Amino acid sequence: MARGVLYVHSAPRALCPHVEWAAGRALDRAVNFRWSAQPVLKGSMRSEFYWEGPQGTGAALASALRGWEHLRYEVTEDASPGSDGGRWMHTPDLGVFFAQIDSAGNTVIPEDRVRYAMEIAGSDAFELHRELRLALGQSWDEELEAFRYASDDNQVVWLHKVG
Repeated sequence: MARGVLYVHSAPRALCPHVEWAAGRALDRAVNFRWSAQPVLKGSMRSEFYWEGPQGTGAALASALRGWEHLRYEVTEDASPGSDGGRWMHTPDLGVFFAQIDSAGNTVIPEDRVRYAMEIAGSDAFELHRELRLALGQSWDEELEAFRYASDDNQVVWLHKVG
């Protein structure tokens, strides 16, 4: 068995029942989420749902929610005996990103992906950095960061780069 978390970072209120239905279908059982307002995006809702299921359930959840406009979500599947974990992130602008996760929670970049980044970059260090940021899902992380830390008490911590 595997376990993980579905984080719905933002969903229009009207989409919430459909998200529950799709998640329930992927989990093969009815689910009810505890929704709260998402203060980062007025009119949207957020929820966290802890799940258990067969290995591969994380992928099934991510696929069930893929492609819906205005939906930001993240699915994690913890590593389990004989299987690495996974992390799926989705934003309306970027689509879906997947990364393999090891038992310590680290993102794993496969050797072939690192070799591809090196081949594309050649001797250009900036291009190598760009390729590795892409392999790590940095653009998805940056877009979701504010949504992740928006709490139920409507306090949002905004981080700004200085310098």
